[in-house]
Amino acid sequence: MGASKSDSFSDDHNEIATLFKALSHPARIAIIEYLLSVDTCICGDIVNVLPLAQPTVSQHLKELKNANIIKGSIEGTAICYCINTEVMQKMEAYFTIMSKELKQKCC
Repeated sequence: MGASKSDSFSDDHNEIATLFKALSHPARIAIIEYLLSVDTCICGDIVNVLPLAQPTVSQHLKELKNANIIKGSIEGTAICYCINTEVMQKMEAYFTIMSKELKQKCC
């Protein structure tokens, strides 16, 4: 089997791309914004604030969790989700670097 195209890029490039891919859906952006507005959240709460069915919300939560953007802990029969601050700090650092580069190399 041949090498995938992602093998041609650094681990950092692949990590950032995975994060952005996970954030590339408006429902996932809405979920992140909701989680930022509360301390912790149970999946049912998220379903109540989005115009999506519970299985669809669960799939979006799964994508965000697979990318480590959110973390989840089981509490009884519910899963509480919160933002993974370490990952958010990585994204912030990435945009800080990009912003500095833009200021230095403007055409």
